Amino acid sequence: MRIAVIGAGAIGGLVAGYLKLTGAEVSLIAKDDSISAINTHGLVVSGTRGNFNIKISAGLNLDYQPELIILATKTQDVDSALAMNLKFLKNTPLLTTQNGVAAEEIAARFVPQEYIIPSIVMFGSTYLRSGEIVHNFEGPWIIGSGNKFIPKINEVLSKIFPTVLAPDIKGMKYLKIFVNANNCIPAILGQSMQEVFSDIEVSKISIAIWKEGLDIIKKAGIGLVSLPDFPLERLTKLTSMPTGEGAKIFSGIMTGLSKAPLYGSILQSIKRGKTSEIDYLNGEFVKIAQEKNLRAPLNQILVKMVHEVEKNNRFFSKEELLEATKGLAN
Repeated sequence: MRIAVIGAGAIGGLVAGYLKLTGAEVSLIAKDDSISAINTHGLVVSGTRGNFNIKISAGLNLDYQPELIILATKTQDVDSALAMNLKFLKNTPLLTTQNGVAAEEIAARFVPQEYIIPSIVMFGSTYLRSGEIVHNFEGPWIIGSGNKFIPKINEVLSKIFPTVLAPDIKGMKYLKIFVNANNCIPAILGQSMQEVFSDIEVSKISIAIWKEGLDIIKKAGIGLVSLPDFPLERLTKLTSMPTGEGAKIFSGIMTGLSKAPLYGSILQSIKRGKTSEIDYLNGEFVKIAQEKNLRAPLNQILVKMVHEVEKNNRFFSKEELLEATKGLAN
């Protein structure tokens, strides 16, 4: 199977590198700043499985017809990435990997629905610089089932990560928003997850994000489905506790995720000078609330603060964050 991975960031780089190590015929579609580094020095992957220098071809656009496209850009880049490669999208299965629930809808503007396969990555990685990726922690790759391309795709991907076939991946994608919703806090403060969530007061904001989001999701009638490494019961249990108690447990979970610093997808984008996916994470709660005539004051504030960081290139202090969310994280 000839595989093209569009996007050479944390997930795209890791997936392409591991596929190449299995002997797969794979190429990377990357931005200008990454192409030269990857083609000259190889793709450098370190972390939980050891250190690798992987020789792989990287280019700006597709120049051949692959048998599988793995779309690993951020959601806000899906439109432009597919538009740039439109010539080779026809009749090719497209596996989406984006956080949030909007990627498949965007992809459907370019690719027939029957060729779009949604997926969720539960493993974690960090983009250090062009061509350098850290694999922080393991996890399964969840693939939406019910598509004729699934058996072959599953055969290929299961060589690099445990795969799970999910009949109701949409409900899982909504739950994954909760997993990623706290990425906004490291982005606002400009610190690693370990640094940020070692503070119980800051961790209280995380629990409040979940409480507000869960209230909105329930009132909107959206069903959530457990993820392999994040059962729905974890969310409901932590949000049913007093905020301080839930924050202590949350802090312990987050500070123990990885020995290497974890920055989260939003801060990684900001560090690269790019816009983040905040509008498809916490912004999804705000969007649903507006559509259903509900309120999402905490998530609305946090979305605004992330956009201010993107615009002004200045992180907020812990005191500024606590003041901005005062009365909303109790």
